[in-house]
Amino acid sequence: MVKKEFRYKGKTLEELKNMSLKEFAELIPARQRRSLKRGLGKQQKILLNKLRNGEKNLKTHCRNMIILPEMVGQNIQVYDGKSFISIRIVEEMIAHALGEFTYNRKRVSHSAPGIGATRSSASLSVK
Repeated sequence: MVKKEFRYKGKTLEELKNMSLKEFAELIPARQRRSLKRGLGKQQKILLNKLRNGEKNLKTHCRNMIILPEMVGQNIQVYDGKSFISIRIVEEMIAHALGEFTYNRKRVSHSAPGIGATRSSASLSVK
């Protein structure tokens, strides 16, 4: 089976990489477009420069960075509030934020009552 060629709004990945940031901003949804038109923040510029210089094993706290076509194929570790989660950027992630791919909330799972629990709750765990 032949893999289907990736296209974003009718453009191939190579065409997207050759576009300027302003041209690319016209293709993406309004929320991301407004973010790019306001300009990249200081941390976002630092991350982008490190990616362009070819650095490996990048770690960032910049969860609101919009994924650009030039970032495809990179491995980036994004902070989730406790640890760094490794992300491999693929074509389908273009125009999303880095933070969308790392969960920063754990699921609540309750267990037996702990030290200092009331007597009534301690008797429930005997079941």
